[in-house]
This record gives sequence, structure tokens and C-alpha cells, in this order.
Amino acid sequence: MYRLKTLRESELLTQKQVAEKIYCGQRAYSYYESEERDIPTQTLIRLADFYNVSVDYILGRTENPKMNK
Repeated sequence: MYRLKTLRESELLTQKQVAEKIYCGQRAYSYYESEERDIPTQTLIRLADFYNVSVDYILGRTENPKMNK
């Protein structure tokens, strides 16, 4: 997903670093970024929490990155 790559690069992180933080392998994370695989719900939630953005933002459903609390 374009947003995943943009978020990761804005933090100057590698795919491996993000994968370790969200408890998945680097290859799986690479597939999520390139949209070769759908992101499992739990992983999507971990990504949103890690980047402090909403799930909708990661999925491209909104331009507003803020989480609803």
C-alpha cells in the first residue's frame, strides 16, 4: 500500500524494522506494502497503533490520519 511505504519512509525505517515492531516477517510486510497480500485485521490494527494513525487512513478511505477515540 502506498500509504504504508510513505509512513515507513517518513520515519526513516526499513521494512525489517517495522515488521519486527508489528510481529511479522519482513517478506510478509513487503507483500502488504506492494499490495500482493491483504493485511490481516490484527496486523492492520498493530500498524495503525504503531504509526498512530487510523486504520481508515492506512486503507486510503480518508485523508485524515487522526485516530477516532
